[in-house]
Amino acid sequence: MQPEARRAAWLDAWRELGTAAPDDALLAGLQARYGEPHRAYHTLQHLDECLEGLARERTHARRPAEIALALWFHDAIYDVHRHDNEALSADWARQALLGAGAPADAAQRVHALVMATRHQAQPQDADAQLLVDIDLAILGAPIERFAEYERQIRIEYAHVPPEVFEPRRRQILGAFLAREPLYLTPSIRAQREAQARFNLRQAIG
Repeated sequence: MQPEARRAAWLDAWRELGTAAPDDALLAGLQARYGEPHRAYHTLQHLDECLEGLARERTHARRPAEIALALWFHDAIYDVHRHDNEALSADWARQALLGAGAPADAAQRVHALVMATRHQAQPQDADAQLLVDIDLAILGAPIERFAEYERQIRIEYAHVPPEVFEPRRRQILGAFLAREPLYLTPSIRAQREAQARFNLRQAIG
């Protein structure tokens, strides 16, 4: 996604929410976060893939603007040494929405959407299901992109020795493979489920 298209998607989300977009400092700050040097997967590439995924699936969204803003913030804070990245990102999202004058209930829903990307359990809310499926669409990517994703994750955890990283990674991927179904949005399930199961089995080995 070109910078102009990314900015247009940002402004469209605020416009659809019915709230004036904050000044460009917030957008610049978010994009700078996704460009941090310690990131290899959780970058603007991932954000763009998510925004493009929402554009394809937006007819299935109840509140697409809230999903879009949640996607913008869902990896805003990303430090592999922390365990509260999603909570910090969700708090930032809520504060940003409230600061821009968005309704408190919308700000709280966006907070909840970001928290759903902890992937501790499959969500019950339809918009949260769609957001999580978009975030996990990489698991059902074509073989070459999935392999790139796996390499990118390993770069982010380069400090973890193989004997620790590999069993933990197999455990994480195995938990996704055990979900029946993996994707709860029917259209994404039809497009990605079979490929995701193939990719995950290959990665678990």
